[in-house]
Amino acid sequence: MTSNTLPRPPAADLRRAGATGRALRWLMLALVLTLTVALDWPALAAAQPAASVNVEEAETALSEARQDIDALRKGLDKLTDDAELLQRRTDALDIQSKADTLAEALAPQLASVAARLTELGKPTEGAKEAPDVAQQRAQLEKSNRNLDAQIKLARLLSVEAAQTAEQISTLRRTQFQARLGERRDSFVSSSFWSELRGDLPRDLERLAELRRDVTAMMAATPGWAWAALAAVAAIVLALRYWFGQLMVRLTATRVPPGRLRRSFLAVAIVLLSVATPGLIAELFKIGLVWRADIGEDTSALLDGLVAMVCFGGYVTGLGYALLSPDRPSWRLPAIPDEVASGLRWAPAVLGTAIVAVWLAERLPVLLNASLTSTIAVNSLAVLLLGVALLWILLRGERLRRKAQFIEEENRPAPRPFWIAAINTVTWALLLFSLLAMLIGFAALGGFVIRQVFWTLVVLTTAYLASVLIEDGFSTLLGSGAQPKDGEAAQSKVRVQAAVLLSGVGRVLVILTAAILLLAPFGEGPADLAHRFDQLHRGLQIGEVQLRPGALVQALLVLALSLVAVRLLKRWLTNRYLPSTELDPGMQISAATLFGYAGVVIAVALALSALGIGLERVAWIASALSVGIGFGLQAVVQNFVSGLILLAERPVKVGDWVSLGGVEGDILRINVRATEIQMGDRSTVIVPNSEFITKTVRNVTHANPLGLVQIKLPMPLSSNAAEVRQLLLDAFTAHADILATPEPNVFLDGFDAGHLVFNAKGYVSSPRLAYGVRSAILFDVLQRLADAGLDMAPPSTFLLRDAEPSIAPAPISQAAADPREPEPR
Repeated sequence: MTSNTLPRPPAADLRRAGATGRALRWLMLALVLTLTVALDWPALAAAQPAASVNVEEAETALSEARQDIDALRKGLDKLTDDAELLQRRTDALDIQSKADTLAEALAPQLASVAARLTELGKPTEGAKEAPDVAQQRAQLEKSNRNLDAQIKLARLLSVEAAQTAEQISTLRRTQFQARLGERRDSFVSSSFWSELRGDLPRDLERLAELRRDVTAMMAATPGWAWAALAAVAAIVLALRYWFGQLMVRLTATRVPPGRLRRSFLAVAIVLLSVATPGLIAELFKIGLVWRADIGEDTSALLDGLVAMVCFGGYVTGLGYALLSPDRPSWRLPAIPDEVASGLRWAPAVLGTAIVAVWLAERLPVLLNASLTSTIAVNSLAVLLLGVALLWILLRGERLRRKAQFIEEENRPAPRPFWIAAINTVTWALLLFSLLAMLIGFAALGGFVIRQVFWTLVVLTTAYLASVLIEDGFSTLLGSGAQPKDGEAAQSKVRVQAAVLLSGVGRVLVILTAAILLLAPFGEGPADLAHRFDQLHRGLQIGEVQLRPGALVQALLVLALSLVAVRLLKRWLTNRYLPSTELDPGMQISAATLFGYAGVVIAVALALSALGIGLERVAWIASALSVGIGFGLQAVVQNFVSGLILLAERPVKVGDWVSLGGVEGDILRINVRATEIQMGDRSTVIVPNSEFITKTVRNVTHANPLGLVQIKLPMPLSSNAAEVRQLLLDAFTAHADILATPEPNVFLDGFDAGHLVFNAKGYVSSPRLAYGVRSAILFDVLQRLADAGLDMAPPSTFLLRDAEPSIAPAPISQAAADPREPEPR
């Protein structure tokens, strides 16, 4: 028995995969990014600037556009062919796009002419202008009038084209609803078959003519050409098998471990399933048209057939990639093995069925078949597709119940509600469509079946795309191994970027899937692309035009600017500033100020890229002023105070300060507040305005030295010189006591019959004073003990207890007599 899981590659192969694996990692990251951006490509493509247009060319183009619109509107109400309506709507949308492009291209020229007229100014009344100035003014005014008229005409044509397209869309929807609601004889009724028997011989004859034409086309191609094409097809099949095995090996050895291996292999299977039948169908088409001169309709049919074969291969590959019956451990969705193995035939059946449905729709049109034959062929093909879907659902449900049967409870295992809801809705729609076709609503029933199939394809595609995007970003940007100490911040940034990019990608997938699901209801791919293209006009806010392309450009400028500021700030902090004579606190302050200035410049550049100049930020200032008036005073005050702290530097990073009972070292000066670390290692957040408006004690501002002071009481009989020398020796012996300024011992005076010696020494930092003082005290006590010197005893005090609040108990006369001696 063979195992379903892939064998683990040897260690030597893994070591050889180093450089190739890293290259493949970045390649797959680029592919995932490309997939994410491609979902929103129309909006990005709309950001391309319009090229300048000659005035004469614009006038000619506008005149032709006017004639085209009039031709599109001619006889529109009497037109019933949906293909012709769709073509006219596409032409109207194309005219609208060209008119908008012309208006945008002429607008800068009009602005330039207006600016030149403004520079010339108005002519002085009563004064005669120079001939060349007057001639130039006349030319500019004429150009201004012509450009203004052309821009207005272009915008008018754009509106008329949009109205024409909307009129065509309304007409198509009306006809579409009429077709869906039309009821004809059911294809199970005797009248339908009676009419079909009358029309079928003529339609079969036309089909025989088509067969003879195809046979003649095949016979016109030399035998050696068919042999060569057959050999190429065999090579394609062999390459399909070889590439399939190669992708499995590469995925197992080169792709980083994780879910990305499964999703990447699934996408590879889908691509191979699309390419193989598509190439074979293209080879067959080449053989047919090798020497034959075919008509336009036949050529369109063959091109459409190749495209539908590719789509059928896509459906087959998508289903096989998600079921993965031969590799259960690589299966993406949670499908039981019994269900996957039992439905391994379903993807191929659905792929073949959708190609048959397409042929059933196109062949009667090409043959100009009768309406009855067309309905019969279409109904039969769609009915087979609906029956296949119903059988797959029924078979899958039986296999699921068999796989998840619980013996002790004798009932199937529960499944998620949303899966059960989708299954129920699908059953209901398919049964409704089959019933509608049986009672005569063939168009309605066929539409519902095709829409159910299309929904399943879109949802499964969206699932695969979202899984690939999530797995790609999380695997390629996330940190699989435990990061080192220095890499923790970078790993966190990568994980955040992976989550953000995967979220954006999945949102784009959902939006694209929603648009594709709505496409069959009157919106084709060309219409959807045009709607995306119209996004470049954006949203008008006052005099500011916010466009998606400009917004994307502004976000890119902001991101690149912030990255550049961060890199420059890191270079200043790590390379340049340490090489200067600035102290560490000043270096940090300078780097922080540079970061603030860089952020301001980055925001200004992003606003400029968005189309908002610095002269147009008055509304932003107004909004900020209103916000400040309603509660942002403290925020602004602290922000300005932070800038003052960084500029004047009354305190800096590393200073030991005392403020309102808070004493400690300044760790960081932020935009709003300053972080102070206290002696117990806790951090206190102090608003920056406190350092500006209140009294601050900065221990290390002017002099960073710390003072160690000890006061020692000694008896009056002590040898003052000996005590002085002992204290000096204790201070000098400690390694942290500075030689300059040197330690000193002073005699403060006499206190309660004692000599008070005051010894002082300095250390390099006030933070060392407490510990050094404790160590010197221990040393002084030991030296006094070794020298046989006693310290002066402390002063005694007579403390008298307060009288009790309650009367004391009577005492004896002996105890009350003060002349009575105490007992011993």
